[in-house]
Amino acid sequence: MTTARRKSYGVKGAPYAFLLPATILFALFFALPIGYALWLSLHKVQVKGLGLGSGARKEVWAGLDNYKDALSDSELLSGAVRVVGYGAIVIPVMLGLALLFALMLDTDKVRLAPFTRLAIFLPYAIPGVVAALLWGFLYLPDVSPFYFVLDKLGMPQPNLLDGGPLYLALSNIAVWGGTGFNMIVIYTSLQAIPAEVYEAAKLDGATPLQIALKIKIPMVAPSLVLTFFFSIIATLQVFSEPTTLKPLTNSVSTTWSPLMKVYQDAFRKGDIYSAAAEAAIIAVVTLLLSFGFLRAANSRNKQEEAR
Repeated sequence: MTTARRKSYGVKGAPYAFLLPATILFALFFALPIGYALWLSLHKVQVKGLGLGSGARKEVWAGLDNYKDALSDSELLSGAVRVVGYGAIVIPVMLGLALLFALMLDTDKVRLAPFTRLAIFLPYAIPGVVAALLWGFLYLPDVSPFYFVLDKLGMPQPNLLDGGPLYLALSNIAVWGGTGFNMIVIYTSLQAIPAEVYEAAKLDGATPLQIALKIKIPMVAPSLVLTFFFSIIATLQVFSEPTTLKPLTNSVSTTWSPLMKVYQDAFRKGDIYSAAAEAAIIAVVTLLLSFGFLRAANSRNKQEEAR
């Protein structure tokens, strides 16, 4: 082989050499675990007799039985309903606040903008478990300073860890932690809008409110779609907040969310086969909802461009 051919092969193979480490890591830590989980979801343990002795417990093919059991499991379905109610509160409030803060920071009259951006973003940097534990103690009547103040003022002291208010308590943790990240995404998109657009609108007599509603928000629509997409995924995968609050209240069951049900079956009951099927169902539902939302958003954008 000539030197020129060797150089040619080296140049052509360079991109694949750079991709090789990422490909190996993807296969080992992403593709392989998913494949193993799907394989587990199609099997089950067959117990003979009392389940004692060698060969008494054997792994056998189950087909779609685990999926049928999961889809008919009332605890999993109840957890899904609770997550839908939780998401109906979290997503609109979180994205609404993120958009509002981004628009406020994008104005010329805002003071201490760097400090304000950091203050809004800082809760996102706190781990979810720590944030849930912090808010959990603030919700407890015996140790919360809020309840102490309400008691001194003679005002009612609602129990946020019981009944319907529990949804608000959990939603508050998610909103407090996620608003900053979404605000940064939207604010970055606002900063990319050319200043000439604003100047032209001002020359036409547009007010700051009109500029925000008719120029800024439509132009950051892709960022709103992206943040909404991430919020859907995060909502369907809620786990740390209810799990952390569970020791503080009896209102949070061990299967409050679908992922908590998966954890309970896999690590408490030891039924990794049913847990794998439940995890696969959650992944498919997340994929379908995300794909459906992105397709609807793209369809709407094409219709607007056609106009």
